[in-house]
Amino acid sequence: MIVVATADFELYHELLAELRDRDVSFTTIEPGDPIPEDAAVLVTGASDDVDADLDTVVADADDARKAVDEALAVLRGGTGRTIVGVDPGPNPGVAVLSGDLVVAAFRVPVEDTVDVVLEEIEGALDPLVRVGDGARLHGARVVDGLAEAGVTVELVDETGTTPYLGAGVRGMDDVLAAANIARLEGEVVTSRSFEPTAGELQVIKNRSRERSPENRTIPETLARRVARGELTLDEAIEEHGE
Repeated sequence: MIVVATADFELYHELLAELRDRDVSFTTIEPGDPIPEDAAVLVTGASDDVDADLDTVVADADDARKAVDEALAVLRGGTGRTIVGVDPGPNPGVAVLSGDLVVAAFRVPVEDTVDVVLEEIEGALDPLVRVGDGARLHGARVVDGLAEAGVTVELVDETGTTPYLGAGVRGMDDVLAAANIARLEGEVVTSRSFEPTAGELQVIKNRSRERSPENRTIPETLARRVARGELTLDEAIEEHGE
């Protein structure tokens, strides 16, 4: 059982809301009260004076979800290490694991992926991000952005990580693939620079023509900068129109 012990009113209510949303069995006590015998994990605040001989999670009211994620991972026997899997593409799937438990999932535009991952691993001890080796153009943007932020990144062979999807779950393939990628060991990398192929550049040029109000195609020099993540497509279109 998870035990919540805090005198912080705001933290107390944030933790209870998160625990109830997860349908988790828990109890609450006042700091200093005896710890229940069936307690497995204690969740408390940084300012609370609680001394207990069991796994303890220190929570913050501004991010109660992460404390509950960590407590649940400990409860299930996991290490609680935060590992993020990313299935790269124009809208990458992102899965956040605490130990073996998937605690959050996202599908976001590639330009927002690094920020989302950094927010999810903020404050985590020794976090790891695993990025699939497909979609080179988008994957390189994610790998380079995370590496520049000092995050440990592994490049993972994503072959076979996309599961079969039955009726009713269409559109979840990249998120589920991200969860599988997070569970696979890869090779630590500090960058993923590459020279875009003629086909990749042509795709960018075609997209620029479709998006441009004047139906104009950006030149290869700008398309190459978009491929390398130096410009967004909209920035390239704007620069071409000047």
